[in-house]
Order: sequence, then structure tokens, then C-alpha cells
Amino acid sequence: MKNLSKFLFGLAMTASAIALPGQAAAEKIMRIGSWLPPKHTMNKDVLPTWGKWIEEATEGRVKVKIEYPGGHPKALLDQVQDGVFDAGWTYHGYFPGRFKLTKIVELPNLDAGAEAASVAHWRVYNKYLKKAGEHRGIVLAGLFTHGPGQIHLREPIDDLSQMKGKKIRIGGGVQTDLAKRMGVEGVAAPGSKVYEILSQGVADGVFMPMGEKRTLRLKEVAPFTLKFPHGMYLGSFFIFLSPDFMDSLSEKDRKAILSVSGEKLSAMAGRFWGEDAKIGEADARAYGNTIMDATPKIMQEFKQLTAGMDQAWLDEVKDRGVDAKKALWELRSIARSYGK
Repeated sequence: MKNLSKFLFGLAMTASAIALPGQAAAEKIMRIGSWLPPKHTMNKDVLPTWGKWIEEATEGRVKVKIEYPGGHPKALLDQVQDGVFDAGWTYHGYFPGRFKLTKIVELPNLDAGAEAASVAHWRVYNKYLKKAGEHRGIVLAGLFTHGPGQIHLREPIDDLSQMKGKKIRIGGGVQTDLAKRMGVEGVAAPGSKVYEILSQGVADGVFMPMGEKRTLRLKEVAPFTLKFPHGMYLGSFFIFLSPDFMDSLSEKDRKAILSVSGEKLSAMAGRFWGEDAKIGEADARAYGNTIMDATPKIMQEFKQLTAGMDQAWLDEVKDRGVDAKKALWELRSIARSYGK
């Protein structure tokens, strides 16, 4: 009887040892470092949808958990590379000098929405820009833009000449170039601090998409908006994975995650951000904000103000060793014909 008990105990331990690795694999957690409020479309819609796709593609072996470390969102790139998080997302404009090519999708006069721009950006990146190595050290999962970037102000203006001398929060990227051409005084701050600097009068306004009227409560501190048909610009963002995390997975699961990333993820992110801009505008109007459509006079001012920006960017990226001119033409062609 004693020997039988030992045999059964050993059998149970063996079964446990066999089961545990399978159980651990089924509970592999991919921790995504994120920012902006939890109710923002990125955290409420984009990342959870991607997480659902990943879980389904890996048959439940990989699950996603969103975490909010705080601090400046540019830190997420180092945090993912250092293994603090398994994935993250941030804004290319926070890294002046490193990401030059990504301004391709931010340049004015694209005349397309966020989803179309995001798909075009992903395709053109892989065809032309990838070889420059700007995203070295990470596994790039997606590229997307926010909705059309507009001007939100504490006080109204009648034309662009009145922007000169105003203190405007700018996030980097092409916003910096626009700010210089307008003669504004740039105020540097992450998106999460915009409400604070506007409410305290540190800034007179901000360049941001309409969605932030609601999610960052700009409607309370910047009740006047000058709206351009397709925005003044688009902001370029990237979603990325830790190479070490990907190496820790089976080849099957690595392929599964990548199969629900790339263009599919880019399009989905752009679509949600584009829709969020519409929701934000409707919410701001209901709150009592004044949203003025750019007049023909303002559009002409803007055309003159942005003249030469394409060539300035082409000159800026000459050291990247890519056919930037052809890439820019193709990006605009893809974006403008997307969905037609």
C-alpha cells in the first residue's frame, strides 16, 4: 500500500511537470506600455482590438495587458528595448534627428484621412524607407497617423497672420516647421500635459487633432478651433515590439503576431483615430466650442506659408540613401486613391 501511494504521488508529480510548461505558454502576457488617458481611442479601441487579434491568432497562448508607466511617452522606446515592456507606441516627432523619413506622411497637402494615410505610410515604408534603418533595435508592428491636425486656441483669430507671436504647444515633427513659418513661440510638452499648460496660460493654443477636444478636454481650455478640410498636417506614430520578447516565443506565435500587425494594424489604428476626430468635433460643438472652417483667404495664406516644404524635407533626408522623391509621390498616390 505504501509503495502504491509513492507510485501515485510520483505519477501526479510527473503529470504536473508536463502540464506546467503548457500552462505557462497559454498564459504568456505581452505587456504594452501606453500613455494618454485610458479612455482615449488608442487605449480603448486600438490596443484592445490588436490584443484580441493576437490572442485569437496564437490560440490563446499570448495575451495582451496594457500598462501606464507615466512620464514622457518618448521613454517608451528605451523601455521596450530594455525589456521593461514587451511592446509600446509613441510619436516619431519626439525624436528629432532620428526619424527624418517619417515626416513624409506629415507634410501638408496630402488630402487624405488617417486610415488612408496610415496604409500608404506602411506600404511606402516597406518599399522605400525601411532600408534606412531608422527603426533599428525594435520590431516594427505598425505605422499610423492621427486625424487631421488643427489649430485649437484660447482666443479666436481671423487669419493666420494673427498666429505670429503666440505661444503654441507643438509636438515635434512637421509641426515644428509649421510653427517656425507662422512665427509662433513653440512650447514643448507631451500630449498628457496639454490641458495643464493651456489652463495655466503657459500656452495660447495647440496643434492637435479634433479627437483631443474630448479625450484631453481641450474643449474646456481651448474653445476656439481653426479647421482645415484635411488638417494642416498629420502626426506620425509607430507601434513596436521588443526583439527579445519576440525571440522568447515559438516561431508559430511570432508569425501569428506579425500576421495581425503590419498593414492590418496600421489601417485599424488610423481608422479609429480618424473616427475619434469626428466624435471629438461633435462633442466640442455640443459643449459650445466655436469651430471656424478655414476661409478661402486662410487657405491661400496656408498655401503660401507651406510653399517649399516638400523640397525642404527632400533636402533634409538626402543622407538617408532612399528615393525620397519617388516615395513621396507614391505615398500621396496610394492615400488619395485608397478606398476608391
